[in-house]
Amino acid sequence: MPTAVVTGAGIRLGKAIALALAEVGYDLALHVHRSTEGAEEVATRARALGRTTTVHRANLGDPKELESLAATLRQAHPAIDVLVNNAGIYERVAFEDITREQYHRMMGINLEAPFFLTQALLPALRAAPQPLVVNLTDIAAERVVSHYAHYTASKAGLLALTRALAVELAPRVRVNAISPGTVIFPEDFDEAARQAMLARIPFGREGSAEDVARAVVFLAREAPYISGQVIAVDGARSAQL
Repeated sequence: MPTAVVTGAGIRLGKAIALALAEVGYDLALHVHRSTEGAEEVATRARALGRTTTVHRANLGDPKELESLAATLRQAHPAIDVLVNNAGIYERVAFEDITREQYHRMMGINLEAPFFLTQALLPALRAAPQPLVVNLTDIAAERVVSHYAHYTASKAGLLALTRALAVELAPRVRVNAISPGTVIFPEDFDEAARQAMLARIPFGREGSAEDVARAVVFLAREAPYISGQVIAVDGARSAQL
């Protein structure tokens, strides 16, 4: 069985991506920080499909924990077919109020963790027949929104890293990004802001986690010649000027 590693697999997009990969035949190594209950639910459902599944807890913002996670994954999975760098954080702060601590935490989890986890797992990726790395970016990396300067910078960096690695790791390892638009509003999201955001989406609705998961499965199963690309899953929102 091919193996997929999914970070942030206990909630939202990571959960949907992990389940979608399990459904098409991948064994799973699930990373989680705090959402252990959600990751165990994914593991239970994946095992019911006959997939070997393990759950690994780590704070990706802590270099030592990231290194320990990578070592555990390499030992358990000498060949890794798919790495999905999904884990990330998101917060709204005015530029002048962003502290160095907030900035470094954002960069550490959203950009440095995918960088160094991919680097650490590269031997296992190269041992797989057709290895793939998928980074979860955001249309905000290219279509900016006020009050998210540090978040936008982290995702723009991840987008650039995707393209850089697609070139440097070719032809053995494919590297692509999925760039979600408005997908799964937070439960406490203001209704007026929600409606205003939906009005800017040509499809007139938010996307689902499953929309993003299907794009990951497409890259994993149907796209052996696609690398260095950023696929927007956003109902055509980023196509507008």
